[in-house]
Amino acid sequence: MSDAWDRLWTPHRMVYINGEGRPTHTEAGDDCPFCRIPTLGDVDGLIVARGELVFAVLNLYPYNSGHLMVCPYRHVPDYSDLTTDEIAEFGLFTQLSMRALRRASSAQGFNIGMNQGAVAGAGIAGHLHQHVVPRWAGDTNFMPVIAGVKTMPQLLEDTRELIIAEWGL
Repeated sequence: MSDAWDRLWTPHRMVYINGEGRPTHTEAGDDCPFCRIPTLGDVDGLIVARGELVFAVLNLYPYNSGHLMVCPYRHVPDYSDLTTDEIAEFGLFTQLSMRALRRASSAQGFNIGMNQGAVAGAGIAGHLHQHVVPRWAGDTNFMPVIAGVKTMPQLLEDTRELIIAEWGL
């Protein structure tokens, strides 16, 4: 019986789905990149801005140019674990990220979200982080679909400088 779906079989993905060899980063410290990044200098850590309770950092493996993440300094896995003050600064940094990205790159839209837990797709489930991904009309092309490659037109260091110039905090 046909259901009109074309299928691309990828049994090798079961290793990822089952979590084999995937770091959990459940404990705070050197194993968690979001705990380690604030201990680095801003340039080395790709940090765009630091607040009292949260920081904004470029994603080392971006979906699009300018892909930022907002992270609390405190190692917590779930949004419901944040304090009222952390939530306020988390929201402010999301707003500032959007404004800076609009000014720096003329972003036309955004994908904003967080994956809560490994089963929801969080690559680093132990430390909450929210993605702020700028989008433009036509930014999806044949490269990811056909070649499995995402083209990035700018070095992360250059992107960081543009966003910092527009941060306005």
